[in-house]
Amino acid sequence: MHSDDEQATRTSRREGRSERMKARAARTALAAPYTLRRTAIVSLIDDEAIATIEANADRILDEIGMEFRGDAETLEIFRNAGARVDGPRVRFDPGWCRDRIRTAPPVFTQHARNPARSVQIGGNAQVYCPSFGPPFVHDVERGRRYATIEDFRNITKIHHQLGAVNHSGGVVVEPVDLPVPIRHLHMAHAHLTLNDKPFMGAVTAPERARDTIEMCRLAMGADFVDRNCVLYSVVNTNAPLVLDETMIWALKEYARAGQCTVVSPFVLGGAMSPVTIAATLSQVLAEVLASVALIQLIRPGAPAAFGTFFSPLSLKTGAPTFGTPEGTQFQMCAKTLADRLGLPFHSVGALTASKVPDAQAGYESQAQLMGAAMAGVNFIIHATGCLEGLLTTGYEKIVMDADRCSAMMRFVQGVDFSEAAQAMDAFHEVPPGGHFLGAAHTRANFETAFWMGEMSDNGTYEQWMAEGALWEHERAALRVRKLIADHEPPQMDVAIRDSLDDFVARRTREIMGETA
Repeated sequence: MHSDDEQATRTSRREGRSERMKARAARTALAAPYTLRRTAIVSLIDDEAIATIEANADRILDEIGMEFRGDAETLEIFRNAGARVDGPRVRFDPGWCRDRIRTAPPVFTQHARNPARSVQIGGNAQVYCPSFGPPFVHDVERGRRYATIEDFRNITKIHHQLGAVNHSGGVVVEPVDLPVPIRHLHMAHAHLTLNDKPFMGAVTAPERARDTIEMCRLAMGADFVDRNCVLYSVVNTNAPLVLDETMIWALKEYARAGQCTVVSPFVLGGAMSPVTIAATLSQVLAEVLASVALIQLIRPGAPAAFGTFFSPLSLKTGAPTFGTPEGTQFQMCAKTLADRLGLPFHSVGALTASKVPDAQAGYESQAQLMGAAMAGVNFIIHATGCLEGLLTTGYEKIVMDADRCSAMMRFVQGVDFSEAAQAMDAFHEVPPGGHFLGAAHTRANFETAFWMGEMSDNGTYEQWMAEGALWEHERAALRVRKLIADHEPPQMDVAIRDSLDDFVARRTREIMGETA
């Protein structure tokens, strides 16, 4: 039992902590929409190795080729452009694809519904994006379960309020309580109404891509969408060396609409590519070259990005592994290849095989995220929430990962060497043997001088005990509940909201009538 004085002290400390978090949250709301890195990029590939990998990719495309399955129009596009088409197999002369992709912009803007949230893709910008695609969610109260549209909306609300997350993402979880043919409508509706950051388009069917584009036209204006990139969508190749009809159809829809398509080969090393990084780099480069060439043949100048998802396979168990040296080494080579193509680079962030937000989740995710930041990845997907190798999004893991994203942002911004940062006045103010805690320079900069996370507890043991002796995942659970409760939908014109509601209702009736 605690005395009344002890209880009052505990309450006071919690209220103080709450006020500090509110103040930091207010600053977070004004955070930059993306990070401009000022640190050097770490590359692990030299000029000789670059020449070898590029030559091998050309050989793969020339001697083996890549298959584009299930779409005769795509084969005709390649044939008319001078590629060698034999059934679904398309072969390319050395350098042919590289020449075609020169029209893709090296840097572009993905516009958000709120212009202040728009992000730069490419150049020295880094964008941090939530995990994509898990069918399960996990929280410390209810454990692992199938995700619902309520979970999708809750997670979108959380990401809207996290300054270290620059993007609303795409399928942050699969809302399995909704029929598959209409899920995309409700997911896009949530992204547009509960968050005002940029988001990703549906890629599982051409009509779903068209619906997403149309919803953006309703929300942002048809003329604006037709002239600007407002959607960022990921197309995965079926490694090795296949692009299937589903991905082709989505690629064509977004390319024709002038929206960004990321070509991201999904590779489990040892199964979907050879076991070595060098061979996998050649394969991935070949798949990206051929697929981005198709985008540029459809609409020269359409934005595109060089994407990778590479995870070594455990040759003992056959399971994917995360947070490994090889995953980071791969990124630190592939980024250089993307730069040489003049394409923004998209890759993975805080991945883990852990099932819960424990120490394994922390060190695996941090290793992968730090590697992505140092490699100079322009768009870091799966930066928040990953559990169980992307089978699960963890509520608590989202806010824990966002803290690490915030730290990475601070790291890549580099060191301030300005006159103010040199603090010569402070040396004159504080005598030898004194301290700087009360110096004018310290008072002027104490809130921003050092990075301060939202989740780490840096107090004393006694203070930690007095505040409830909560472990980090327990503190994260409290913060998740507060973020969901405190969410306020971003401002939207009533007529626009009505038009989105009507569109979703109408398309739902049409689609479900067709599938009944």
